[in-house]
Amino acid sequence: MKPLTEQDIRTSFVNCSKGEAKRLHLPKDLAERPWDDLDFLGWRDPGAPDRSYLVAERDGRPVGVALRFPTQQRGFLHRSMCSLCLTTHPGSGVSLMTARKAGPAGREGNSVGVYMCADLACSLYVRGKKVPESGGRLQESLTLEEQIARTTGHLFAFLDRLHV
Repeated sequence: MKPLTEQDIRTSFVNCSKGEAKRLHLPKDLAERPWDDLDFLGWRDPGAPDRSYLVAERDGRPVGVALRFPTQQRGFLHRSMCSLCLTTHPGSGVSLMTARKAGPAGREGNSVGVYMCADLACSLYVRGKKVPESGGRLQESLTLEEQIARTTGHLFAFLDRLHV
């Protein structure tokens, strides 16, 4: 993924108002992000524990989505798998992220959900740059490039359901 500026990110959001996009908290470490290893930029909002954001490059332009997730924690013995990168995590390491649909459907309250790594680090898990806490990645016969393509394919399918 190519590096994004604050302006790129704020103007990319498709499922929130311009005012909401202007007020959201951006990561302070944009310059230090491992852009070459990211399929999307994802972060949690430090000011709102039930919100996170995701920006992916789609058709040569950034597309941002505001997400919500439950704050209720699961027990450590519970294990879940991310539906994007297929990484398993204990406890609340995977969460149902919901996004309001874009356009009129979203204004009517319609949303779409996907189970994702709660820290939004799918790209780093797939590439082995980050190891899940007491979780793991399945041993796969797919090449790294095929795993990356599968992860981005799952992400784009989610974005398509938002009508992005």
